[in-house]
This record gives sequence, C-alpha cells and structure tokens, in this order.
Amino acid sequence: MTAKQSENVSDIFNKYRVQLKSYISKRVFSKEDGEDILQNVFFQLSKIDLVEKPIEHISAWLYSVANNQIIDRSRKHKEVEMPYVKNEDDESFLEEIPCLLADDNNSPETKYLRSLVWKELDTALSELPCEQREVFELTELEDFSFKEISEATGITVNTLISRKRYAVLHLRERLKNLYHELLEK
Repeated sequence: MTAKQSENVSDIFNKYRVQLKSYISKRVFSKEDGEDILQNVFFQLSKIDLVEKPIEHISAWLYSVANNQIIDRSRKHKEVEMPYVKNEDDESFLEEIPCLLADDNNSPETKYLRSLVWKELDTALSELPCEQREVFELTELEDFSFKEISEATGITVNTLISRKRYAVLHLRERLKNLYHELLEK
C-alpha cells in the first residue's frame, strides 16, 4: 500500500466512520456485530488501489459494502421469514410457504420443507441481476425502506422500485412450481 493510498483510506475512514457506524448500528442488534461490519467495510476499502482504480462515489460504495456485510451476517445468524408475495390479480401467492417457515413445528418433515424452500429461494435470487437481487433482499429480507437504500446508494427510489418489481416477477415465476409441488403433497 502506497503512502498516498494509505492517506486516502485514512481520510475516508475519518470522514465516513461516524455516519457509517450509525447507519450500521441501526440495522444490527449487537454492538460487536456493528463494529465487525464497520471494520470489514474499511478492510475491503484498504484492499483497493485507490490511486490506480479510484472509486468515483465513495460514500455509495461504502454503504453498499456495509449493506452486503449486514446481509451476509444476518444470513449466518438467523433464518428470515420468506416474504409474502401477491400476484397481479391480488390473489395470494405462496401463502402457505411463509406460514410453514414461521411455524414453530420442528418435525423432520417441516425442517426438510423449510430447507427446500430456502434452497429454491437462494437459487432463484442468484439468477437475478445483482442490482435486482440486492434491492429485493434489502427491502424484503432486511426491512430497509426504499428511501433508506436510496440515501445510502444515491440510486433514485423509482429505479429501486423498478428493480424490485422485476425481481418479484422473476421470483414469482420461478417459485410457482415449488408452490404447486408443496400443495400437492
């Protein structure tokens, strides 16, 4: 790491540390997790050669990395209830699946069905373009508002809504077969 790059990372750390720490602490339960995430964000920044490959919108980059760290940590620590989705005609779609995931029943069959649903959801999410997947995960799995994401990333709320719509359409189509298979059992 060059002296200039080190100085840039240090300046960036001093400029954004307090705001980023506050942002992260509102989204994680543990103070230690928040500190770890903040540290990881700046560690990721330190691995980039800012002289050779400068980051154009550093605050958006920092918040994006923080969001990804928060998502990764929450996936490791807990299962999140599958979002409830409705189709265009406002009929319930996958209504029984969220109930299954929220059910306290830990029978082998229920555990298997939960793992099957999560596996299919993860697979379906991985098929989405990164921008669509991130906005879906942040709004549905992490309970961030479009406004919060917009403020953190600099992306307009309308663009975020559009990306989420495309994600929901894909997930609805992709998970429809699983829904019908589970209902037929």
